[in-house]
Amino acid sequence: MSDATETTPAVSEARENPRKVREGLVVSNGMEKTAVVASVDRVRHRRYAKTMQRTTKLYVHDEENTLNVGDRVRIVETRPLSKKKRWRIQEILERAK
Repeated sequence: MSDATETTPAVSEARENPRKVREGLVVSNGMEKTAVVASVDRVRHRRYAKTMQRTTKLYVHDEENTLNVGDRVRIVETRPLSKKKRWRIQEILERAK
């Protein structure tokens, strides 16, 4: 019996695969508890080796509706919250001016 309690993992252990973290700019906040964040990735073209910017729109959970258009935020991956929403706010880096 004591062997079973020793093999259970502790709650405080780190995740096996850490959650993805992105930074981006809020481009829309018209929905309730949801904001749209544009995340820019810089990738090299496979053939021409030119650096390109690739923009991805991510739907973010904003529980208190605190985000405004133009805010720079850090978001973290989470479980699916709706059909398109898989991210939540980790911190607000800079408020819109």
